[in-house]
Amino acid sequence: MESLGLAALLGLLEGLTEFLPVSSTGHLLLAGHFLGFESTGRTFEVVIQLGAILALFSVYAAKLLTLATQARHNDGARRALIGLLLAFLPAVVVGLVAHDFIKSVLFETPVLIAVMLILGGIVLLVIDRFTPPAVHFEATELPLRKAFLIGVCQCVAMIPGVSRSGATIVGALMLGVEKRAAAEFSFLLSLPTMGAAVAYDLYKTRDLLDFGAFSEIAVGFVVAFVTALLVVKAVLAFVGKHGYAIFGWWRIIVGTATLAALWAGF
Repeated sequence: MESLGLAALLGLLEGLTEFLPVSSTGHLLLAGHFLGFESTGRTFEVVIQLGAILALFSVYAAKLLTLATQARHNDGARRALIGLLLAFLPAVVVGLVAHDFIKSVLFETPVLIAVMLILGGIVLLVIDRFTPPAVHFEATELPLRKAFLIGVCQCVAMIPGVSRSGATIVGALMLGVEKRAAAEFSFLLSLPTMGAAVAYDLYKTRDLLDFGAFSEIAVGFVVAFVTALLVVKAVLAFVGKHGYAIFGWWRIIVGTATLAALWAGF
């Protein structure tokens, strides 16, 4: 890291985009490409992602604790936890099988990221306009089959630029989940998914990790945590009223600008 300012900028980018359907990974990779930044072993990127995860956990800790304590005697709480587990499992399988290919090939392709941003934006615009009628209004009350199918959709997000939250939200909307509930289920599912992904990343790159630039890493972590905390609290109210079209347009603009910049030789 060259400066605390760049650390804060990347932390802000992570916090703003991690839980929006715009692909935080895509944004960070493109920012790294154009700014010429890549930390040893991706230590900086992994640690600031932990900041975003911690922010989300702080928001949903009480709800998860309630579900866990009630699961033994309450069928609804038990079903909710089983649903999250079923939704998480497809990502575990695909992640273990394809991790090395994803990290070594797909993550090095800015053109692919830009194209996925644009295609994902178009999908969001279409789904937001032609969403099937909602039949499920609570994120913790989804049928197990639908929870599992949303987890299958999440696997598409292993392609950089697709967006984990975008894939799960689109899948949920197509299965009749109301917009706000779709976002909340995506948030809850991101806790085991992101936690496992970061832990596996740390394990796979343990020999390359470099915490030498501690002050920059700390700044990025704190900025990502605070920003993500604000985003999580605001986004549910926003999508309940306004839907997802604005995120679709943002993806298209960023993807198109990236392709133009790459074509121009940047």
